[in-house]
Amino acid sequence: MVEPVGNHYIVARPVYSENLFNEEHEKLHRYHKNFWDHLKIYFRCSPQRVKKIALRLFPIISWLPAYRFREWILSDIVSGINTGLVAVLQGLAFALLVNVPPSYGLYAAFFPILVYFIFGTSRHISVGPFPVLSLMVGGAVIRLVPDDNAGNGTSTNISAINEERVMVAASVTFLSGVFQLLLGILQFGFIVIYLSQSLISGFTTAAAIHVLVSQLKFMLQLPVPGFNKPFGIIYTLESVFSQITKTNIADLVTSLVVLLIVFVVKEVNDRYKAKLPTPIPIELLMTVLAALISYFVNFEEKFNVAVVGKLEEGFQAPVAPDVGVFQKCIGDSISIAIVGFAVAFSVAKVYSIKHDYPVDSNQELIAFGLGNIVGGSFKGFASSTALSRSGVQESTGGKTQIAGIISAVIVLIVILAIGFLLAPLQKSVLASLALGNLKGMLMQFKEIGILWRKDKYDCVIWVVTFLAAIFLGLDIGLATAVAFQLLTVVIRSQFPSCTVLANVGRSNIYRNRKDYTDIYEPEGVKIFRCSSPIFFANIEFFREKLISAVGFSPLRVLRKRNKALRKIRKMLKKGELQVTPKGLICMVNHTHESDEELDNNRIEELDQPTNMTDLPIQINWGADLPPGITVPRVDIHSIVLDFSSVSFLDFSATRVLQKTLKEFVRINIDIYIAGAHEGFLDKLERCAFFDEEIKPSMFFLTIHDAVLHILLKKDIASSPKLKPTEVTLQFLSSLL
Repeated sequence: MVEPVGNHYIVARPVYSENLFNEEHEKLHRYHKNFWDHLKIYFRCSPQRVKKIALRLFPIISWLPAYRFREWILSDIVSGINTGLVAVLQGLAFALLVNVPPSYGLYAAFFPILVYFIFGTSRHISVGPFPVLSLMVGGAVIRLVPDDNAGNGTSTNISAINEERVMVAASVTFLSGVFQLLLGILQFGFIVIYLSQSLISGFTTAAAIHVLVSQLKFMLQLPVPGFNKPFGIIYTLESVFSQITKTNIADLVTSLVVLLIVFVVKEVNDRYKAKLPTPIPIELLMTVLAALISYFVNFEEKFNVAVVGKLEEGFQAPVAPDVGVFQKCIGDSISIAIVGFAVAFSVAKVYSIKHDYPVDSNQELIAFGLGNIVGGSFKGFASSTALSRSGVQESTGGKTQIAGIISAVIVLIVILAIGFLLAPLQKSVLASLALGNLKGMLMQFKEIGILWRKDKYDCVIWVVTFLAAIFLGLDIGLATAVAFQLLTVVIRSQFPSCTVLANVGRSNIYRNRKDYTDIYEPEGVKIFRCSSPIFFANIEFFREKLISAVGFSPLRVLRKRNKALRKIRKMLKKGELQVTPKGLICMVNHTHESDEELDNNRIEELDQPTNMTDLPIQINWGADLPPGITVPRVDIHSIVLDFSSVSFLDFSATRVLQKTLKEFVRINIDIYIAGAHEGFLDKLERCAFFDEEIKPSMFFLTIHDAVLHILLKKDIASSPKLKPTEVTLQFLSSLL
């Protein structure tokens, strides 16, 4: 019964052990589906299931018929045009990261959008090239087709190398799409949870540094070879600075001017975004201006700058991927697949929460997988979503992926009709535009101080991820970061927080005894909490902490008592001890028997429960013992283990826990376990945990139930801490 009294409540109920509670309250017997049941449901075929699968596989069927044409079409058109212009420029710029001709970046900005329009579940992300993915694909391209293969640098050799690189990029993209598609079909969308926000932040920041270093050769126009290997960034910087005197000043000045203007205007866009109807399209303005100046001043001939050159018009026929590349780039493809999905889903999740609609992680994997398969078939490279481009699509009023289709139309126009206008554009301008989109990633360095104050583990994960990705490369660095992150989880669970609790405020609340002054600890009772699952890796730590909390080793006490009994039996047999009403009296001056002599006895016998049935008197271990016999004093009669935070217990831990509890039981200490979750007892029964010494009756619903049971059992009516009336109130669980 619960009675509210102002902002207090009073509860009156019996003290419940698990067994007593289950006897008084009938429990429903639920059928839990096994693996085969789930398999049957998954492959069951019915009209409703077919419809459900169709709607899930083709989300466009759900949202397109409900499209509010009059309300949304204008916003989507405006958003699509703005996003399309940004997509064109980013496609050209990010192609430099992949080490392929710029025109192939337009294919990467076109085909994935069409696929995502049909299969994607987010309404606001802009699908296409992403600098981190582009750099990862470029790493595989450089490794398989290095710059050294250029030979004498003739146009024929350069064209052949470009074709080979395009094929490698397309094959890696195709394979990463296959991995994403398989993960989506197998419902592995949950893998994104293994990439924490700290890991993603540290990784993308390191990728931004890699992008910055990789673009130096375009900004300075230096022949810097690619180094896709551990510490490659060091070799790249060494190559850059060893040739720094050969810098093309025109490219350097152009890059710095463009970069400065882009950063300033982007800062204005961020600061006044509430007042601006649409962000200033600075990338477009700088591209048009730079192309016009380069064309009319004739930069290519006067200053020998590198320009985009003629862009291929139209589309090329789809090609089959190179199977030989598959064998050499499996690791790269897996990394690209996971990183691309993790970044895109993180952005999609932000917008889905903001605009209140669901996104399906498994369907997103399928959408990006098919997008990369199609894009790779048409010689594009890996796609995800660029944060800046998605921000443009959402902030300019985009409502659905209709805006994405409009942006694809803009890219299509450039591919088919006006691409030639970009021929005089300097590559250094594209490099500067690529770097201009890295501001948000580079600003993530500020998170180090924030994370250090909030969670040092997350801060260490960020730093390790950043350093691993910087020095080992993005692919090996990502694998290292994930392994380190999982290691921190193991470490935190291997060394869990274990505390001794006490009653606070004479109520049913139990907290860490070190944190409060108004506490009550029942005499002879220790309440011990473990705030972690208990498994093979931390069970020994749990045992050590428990022994440290009670202040003695139960096994040592048990062995000492069994040794003492042997001595007593031996002395009684020799007549050296006499039984009196006051206890045992030693009749001789006893000489101390060495521990070495006793240790020669079989150790297994010392670990068994004490047996006094053959003695004429029961030994009181708390009283004075005959001279020469010493046994550690034990002032505890009960231990309560709070298992409310123990979510699971594996079989190995079960064996060690059973052994530990038996050691306490054998020295006459009662063990109680409180707050165990549903199914805990059933699992222990299946593991043969219970026997004559360890019984199910030790389990109680709460710590308070166990403590009240102990107080009643030990009859503390005479305790100076609690008056008899207080005991009665405690047993009624009245919380005043």
